[in-house]
Amino acid sequence: MTSFVILLGGDLTVTARLRQQIRGARAIAADSGMMHASALGLVPELWVGDFDSAGSELAIQYAEVPREIFAVEKDATDGAIAVAAAVARGATRIVLAGGLGGQADHTAGLLGQALQIARGGRSCLVTSGAEEAYPLLPGRMLIDLPAESRISLVPFADFEGLDLAGVKWPLQSRHVALGSTLTLSNVALGPVTVGLRGGHGVAIAMPRFDSHD
Repeated sequence: MTSFVILLGGDLTVTARLRQQIRGARAIAADSGMMHASALGLVPELWVGDFDSAGSELAIQYAEVPREIFAVEKDATDGAIAVAAAVARGATRIVLAGGLGGQADHTAGLLGQALQIARGGRSCLVTSGAEEAYPLLPGRMLIDLPAESRISLVPFADFEGLDLAGVKWPLQSRHVALGSTLTLSNVALGPVTVGLRGGHGVAIAMPRFDSHD
């Protein structure tokens, strides 16, 4: 598996869990996302974007990192450009770090992009460190969460045949319509298993951290 972490410009809380999730990953920074590199102990192999928000201090600190500069007026976000670069380098797993919170339109767009990444056969995690999002497509997946973590499943299209196990309120072969709040604010008992026969959406989790995290 070839893992890449894409550094985005949103908020990021560095935790032991996040460090484990990106261990051994190669890194690409998207514009101001480079500000997270030092806290994560990373030196990205590539820095992409229009550089309208990175700042001169970062430019000096990471002057040795190769850059690909794009016009401000372009048809893709800096994050999407970074993801494309990771895919071109053989990524099979992509972690979008700094991708939750901030502007609602960018967050919604990024969740859609995570689904697109998953449809391409690649594993994807969107994270702020404190909150995580996982794309849900037909099939089965295991979401490794500490007990007592909060988890919500949000349908972007009707869920068909939803199985949900490892939670306080499990479900079996349920139809969950777009707009339903049935699958919000569940509680993980440990690792959570999600099975889906049809539809797509995202699982959003708030991992419960120990005091030393």
